[in-house]
Amino acid sequence: MKEQPVLDVSKLPLHGMGIASPAWWGTCTFMLIEGSAFGLAIAVYFYLMSLAPHWPPDVPPPDLFAGTCLTVLLLASVVPNVLVSRWAQQRKLGKVRIGLVVMSLCGIAPLALRIFEFPAQHVNWDESAYGSIVWTILGLHTVHIITDLIDTLVLACLMFTRHGDNTRRYGDVEDNALYWNFVVIAWLPLYACIYWVPRL
Repeated sequence: MKEQPVLDVSKLPLHGMGIASPAWWGTCTFMLIEGSAFGLAIAVYFYLMSLAPHWPPDVPPPDLFAGTCLTVLLLASVVPNVLVSRWAQQRKLGKVRIGLVVMSLCGIAPLALRIFEFPAQHVNWDESAYGSIVWTILGLHTVHIITDLIDTLVLACLMFTRHGDNTRRYGDVEDNALYWNFVVIAWLPLYACIYWVPRL
């Protein structure tokens, strides 16, 4: 029996961007899993709060300054992040390089502020269930910031090499920008739980 090609795909690009990329779907799946972890942490927070006669137990509410500064910084970082994603779609290598350097700094700055957030809770992780869940939530989100920062730094280095100017790398930049948006959005309910729920 003679074999006959059904469809000629030889002219299709080697790599896709956005929903045409398997990495994009992988990033979305990862965000779904991590979002579920944050949801579980919030559920545990409210469960423990329901068991306590007053919340937080035997400590004042967390100081607002460091957490609020971090929140403002994360929200402000969305602007350069959206620009980097747009430049990646347009394949503007020079602007993508600058944008990734800026986003690397946007990843480092929250980590510096996070150092001040832990003592602002007025409780250590091992002092009570309240301390444990608050430190766990802060720790989970810190890991996400570090994860995206490492990815951004690696991408920034790659974009300054001869391997940077290709569809696959631009797709990676888009996926990285998508994940940073998730890191920012995920922080908002966590911030509300940690800093404002104890004040209700």
